[in-house]
Amino acid sequence: MQNLPVDAAIHSIETLLYSISNLLYLPVLLGIAALVLHMLVCFGTFAAEWLERRRGVRMLVATAKQEMAAALAAKEGQPALDARLERVVQRADASGVRRLDGVRFVVRVGPALGLMGTLIPMGISLAGLAQGNLPKMAESMTTAFTATVVGLACSVSAYVLTLVREHWLRSDLTEIAFAAETLLAAEG
Repeated sequence: MQNLPVDAAIHSIETLLYSISNLLYLPVLLGIAALVLHMLVCFGTFAAEWLERRRGVRMLVATAKQEMAAALAAKEGQPALDARLERVVQRADASGVRRLDGVRFVVRVGPALGLMGTLIPMGISLAGLAQGNLPKMAESMTTAFTATVVGLACSVSAYVLTLVREHWLRSDLTEIAFAAETLLAAEG
């Protein structure tokens, strides 16, 4: 014996979820395309920083050293020198982490968008199969697997960039902390 009100409620919920899924289809595909563009920008930024570092230019260190020189020359009434230098070190750390956040974002979001970009077209594909529309099914399946590959490729490349840039950041922060300690020792 079937329970008609329960079946109707379940069908209504399924229809609602299917509609929400279809509404998310375009934003998910646009999100994956935006991730690809974002990664191109990240690769460009990475290449520029790599070239600078090859020439011996480390912008985070140079900026922090300039701020330390300004902190050293600060007028009376300012906090103690060690507090001013610690503030410079903390700002450099925050700035470096902020620069990494854009790439770390892709590491986390890429697989999620790739999975959504897979499952939504697969639902559309199954609906096409149920209607006997095989070309629509094939088109949706192609989109589904392409979304997975692109989302994962963005994530993996972002992860590699993050590893290298974190190494650079740790190296820069070590140099900045050493410069601060050297200034404190010279003044003390």
